[in-house]
Amino acid sequence: MANVLVWGPFVLLPGQSPIASLVQSAVYLGLLALTCHSRRAKVLIIRTVQRYTVNPLMRMLLAIGVNPLGLAILETRGRRTGEIRRVPVGNGREGNSFWIIAEHGTRAGYVRNIQQDPRVRVRLRIGLRYRWVPGLATVMPDDDPLARQRRIIAWHPLRAFNALNVRVLGADLLTVHVRLDRRGEALAG
Repeated sequence: MANVLVWGPFVLLPGQSPIASLVQSAVYLGLLALTCHSRRAKVLIIRTVQRYTVNPLMRMLLAIGVNPLGLAILETRGRRTGEIRRVPVGNGREGNSFWIIAEHGTRAGYVRNIQQDPRVRVRLRIGLRYRWVPGLATVMPDDDPLARQRRIIAWHPLRAFNALNVRVLGADLLTVHVRLDRRGEALAG
């Protein structure tokens, strides 16, 4: 699937250079080799790249109302500092449930924060506006994250793209369920 997304534009659009597709394929191959060799090293590298480049960019875009990848912002309270922590996550909203597939399992900071304090907020688009919706999160180690992810992405192309990234970049997938309290959405906004 990743190769289709990487090489699709090169094949379909005339005059495209293969350099970008070759680089992306090399990155995916490197991640596969790293996963086979050392999951821990992969998690450290990916977390560092995400923490200092991807997450700040996504938080900024979502703050101004641009959501290029169908993401949401999850807000937790830091387990050590007590400070508010915000991280972009895949939008797995289904009614009053919000599903997250944590790509680094219990190594993810927000998962450890949830284990300490399950009260969270999720910034979601409701109607035409983005609003903070409070919820109660539960880490679900017995749930099958790949099966859950297939249900989340059904008929949602942006969710499918995010799911692909989670599978490629992740090492230890884990399901997190947030029970949203839609009554508190007006107060939280």
